[in-house]
Amino acid sequence: MSARRRRADSSPASMARVSLPVLALLLAGVSSAGAAQRECTTRPAPAVLYFTYSAGFKHEVVPESEQILSKLGEQSGCFRVTVSHDPAVLDAAHLARYDAIVFYTTGELPIDARQKRDLLAFVEGGKGFLGVHSASDTFYQWPQYGRMLGGYFDEHPWNEEVTVKVEDRANPATRHLGASFDIADEIYQFKDWSRADVHVLLSLDTASVDPAHPKVHRKDGDFALAWTRNQGKGRVFYSALGHRPEVWRDPRFQRFLIGGLRWVLGE
Repeated sequence: MSARRRRADSSPASMARVSLPVLALLLAGVSSAGAAQRECTTRPAPAVLYFTYSAGFKHEVVPESEQILSKLGEQSGCFRVTVSHDPAVLDAAHLARYDAIVFYTTGELPIDARQKRDLLAFVEGGKGFLGVHSASDTFYQWPQYGRMLGGYFDEHPWNEEVTVKVEDRANPATRHLGASFDIADEIYQFKDWSRADVHVLLSLDTASVDPAHPKVHRKDGDFALAWTRNQGKGRVFYSALGHRPEVWRDPRFQRFLIGGLRWVLGE
């Protein structure tokens, strides 16, 4: 955070804007899934497949994210997570066991045309899809996937602390975040993306970054960081945040993921 943005305020409202290093100290002793309180009692809890496969860049956070998402489901009671790295699970027979799927992926995943049809049919038939961070850096050669997700990764101009604007404070993923918050992460921009095609939840406050960074490609200054959209009868949720391990350990992001999954599961 730049000097102009620092605050000594310790009021509850200021907690939404505290930097991650300070937040870590304030939350010392909280478990890695400390944001997950028992808030769902539906039995059986919906089944969620967390699919992590890196056909391109391998994010170091993936193994820890698998542990955290599984723990969030267990502690909240809102969903049960099965982790898989096997592309064979992306077919109709396997997907029929799940109510939603989460992608943390990169590159051209090794699945065939039938599996691609099955994945689209899964979502369009009424199930949920949640993409985290590099899920948008996936399947560039399969345009239907990009349309379903809402866009494709197109460079990350910033990897620093930024201010995020909360555009929709009613979604279960965002209602705890306030009007804005500061967070340090790798910030994506997108191509083949239009605000008209998605419902934006979070966006970058461009006053908190250098808009003249040489990797900036968008001319409209519109840098969405999370959105939702409908795909047939199904629901799609995407978060560009989730690159750094500290973000996955942040209770704000954990509650964001729980809420996102609750939304794609029908809340």
